[in-house]
Amino acid sequence: MASRCVLWLLFWHLGSLCYYKAYGIVVQTETELVTPTEFEDAFLSCKHNARKETNTRVEWKKVTGSDVSFVYFGGSFVGSFEGRAELLHSNIHIKNVTRKDSGKYRCEISAPTEQGQEAGEIEISLTVKVPSAPPVCEVPNSAMTGTVVELLCKENEGVPPSKYRWYRNGILLERPISESVQKDRVPYTMNITTGTLLFNPVSKNDTGEYYCEADNNVGQPQKCPVKRMQVDDLNVSGIIAAVVIVALIMASCGLGVYYAQKKGYFSKRHSPGRKTSSKYKAAESEKDFKHTKSFVI
Repeated sequence: MASRCVLWLLFWHLGSLCYYKAYGIVVQTETELVTPTEFEDAFLSCKHNARKETNTRVEWKKVTGSDVSFVYFGGSFVGSFEGRAELLHSNIHIKNVTRKDSGKYRCEISAPTEQGQEAGEIEISLTVKVPSAPPVCEVPNSAMTGTVVELLCKENEGVPPSKYRWYRNGILLERPISESVQKDRVPYTMNITTGTLLFNPVSKNDTGEYYCEADNNVGQPQKCPVKRMQVDDLNVSGIIAAVVIVALIMASCGLGVYYAQKKGYFSKRHSPGRKTSSKYKAAESEKDFKHTKSFVI
């Protein structure tokens, strides 16, 4: 009989735990994704059904990957939110948001009850939109027909990421249709996500003044300075003439070396050291001759 009572108490305790979990505090939000523009205000909504007469505790935390940091704790804001955020009931109002404020925010509500503690939470995503910055463009000054030429355009400030458009002589270059559909040669290919403009191959008709425009629908589109690309035909006759001239110069140098060697300009016997030695020996031979002559007399 005693063992049955113990089992009954155990099952009753487990049932009460399930009841507590099933009837925790319900937390809701008006908007799960908040997207203000940089330097504007942001309002993060957090509503709950905890009774007003209970000692309800409100906490806000910022979740960045595996890191969790406090935003509102112990009745006050902390860190970079101190002085520029306020608590409205359980909601928070952040002034002058920056791109560093982007992330997930967790609203946690807890209150004591007769059974112990009830709690509930909800997460809200804050994405601060940032206008596009002026992009950096890479346009070659010159190119030869028949070669592959790539123009680059990129900016890394915009949130969300920018899309790109290219202009030639002030006229927007439309994205060409698929090569499999178009019968004629596709003059270029464009990637609006990476900002590349590819000519494969480039022709004289592609000569012009180019600039790129970056736009992420936040603020005004931004563009890079205009740069001119000159496309010329490959000068075959000029290349042949240059090769012939170089060949003639090399042949002339070779004939000059051969002539100098033939004349003996590179011979060792004409070196200054050898000449001095020969004169010295000739003088010595003359002295010996005079001395012999006087001895005979």
